[in-house]
Amino acid sequence: MFKKYSYNSIMGRNNVICVLFLSLIFSVLLTQNVAVAQDAADDGIPSDEAVISSGEKLFKANCTVCHAVQEKVVGPALKDVHKRRDVAWITAFVQNSQKVIQSGDDYAVKLYEQYNKTEMTSFDFNDEEILSIVAYLKSESNKEPVAEATVASETSDGVEATAEQPSGYVNVLMIIILIILVLILVVLAMIISVLKKYLAQKDGLAEEDQEIVGQTFDVVALVKSNAFLGLVAFIFTAIVLKSVIDGLFTVGVQQGYQPTQPIAFSHKIHAGDNQIDCNYCHTGVRKSKNANIPSPNICMNCHSAIKTESPEIQKIYTAIETGQPIEWERIHNLPDLAYFNHSQHVAVGEIECQTCHGPIEEMDVVYQYAPLTMGWCINCHRETDVNTKGNEYYDNLVELHAEHSKEPMKVEDNGGLECAKCHY
Repeated sequence: MFKKYSYNSIMGRNNVICVLFLSLIFSVLLTQNVAVAQDAADDGIPSDEAVISSGEKLFKANCTVCHAVQEKVVGPALKDVHKRRDVAWITAFVQNSQKVIQSGDDYAVKLYEQYNKTEMTSFDFNDEEILSIVAYLKSESNKEPVAEATVASETSDGVEATAEQPSGYVNVLMIIILIILVLILVVLAMIISVLKKYLAQKDGLAEEDQEIVGQTFDVVALVKSNAFLGLVAFIFTAIVLKSVIDGLFTVGVQQGYQPTQPIAFSHKIHAGDNQIDCNYCHTGVRKSKNANIPSPNICMNCHSAIKTESPEIQKIYTAIETGQPIEWERIHNLPDLAYFNHSQHVAVGEIECQTCHGPIEEMDVVYQYAPLTMGWCINCHRETDVNTKGNEYYDNLVELHAEHSKEPMKVEDNGGLECAKCHY
């Protein structure tokens, strides 16, 4: 009544079914991969090398103070930002972040709260420029992150620039190595314990072997052994040396320094809320080496009539009446061996105050925003274009530069990496 099937025929049919089933799964996965690839290709972000190169220049010239691709700096890491937000959102946020935040956008508000309500500078970029930056970020996001090792790099002018301080990856690597060593010791101890138990149950062992099997672990003997003492001395020396090296790399670096001032002056109220131009108070910034500290007379231009009863304003009145200067705490302080001229950078180079001093218009209490190290200055000279428009002094230099390069003339092309520029 029932048709009999041989074992081979059944298995043959099962194999055919399995093959068909696997083919179906593979087809579905392939279709999904093709769909994903198509979606990635249809995200509207250019992959043209020229666009990516243009975006890289814009990013390095304007964004690297606060952002990096692979790691968090002042702001969030921008790896895969094109996957988190669409280009339209990114464009709106870059052009006016506060407008997006005030609109109630959940993601923008969350970022604002997460980064201590630090307001991102609004950039006057058009849509194409922002798209090129996103293209560059997408290109960099697909690359493997490279640890910034503490390596001295030599420029074409022979100037050496070292990284500012050792990377945190060194600490992580040391911890991982220590954990691996501990695990190896635990595994070896377990193996020895198992072997001892096995040998102890085995008959016919020689006396020498029985002595070895019967040995017990002596902690005191281990601590007193030369090998243990040498290991402890090595670890102690390594930790001390690393601490000394880390300390040497941070000598003179006061990034984040925020002293308490004798008068509670808020740049946020003056430069931010009331939009008072920096040059109004710091009168020497366009014509002098120093930006200079405002005199009480400048304060009195407004405060002779505004908030005259404020306890902080009364301190200014007292200083004027007694003739005693207000002892402001200096925040940004370069070493004596380095020469810096504000007028050269602000008046000629047209560098914005925020480039070095950060979002000063948002600070109630000013702090040192940038590291102000030699490497930081040199990188700026490598990446910043020389403003040659309307300045006949640069005409011949621009012509000579154009003969050898199609790129805009950077500060380094004008001798910006020569030692005597800053040290003389």
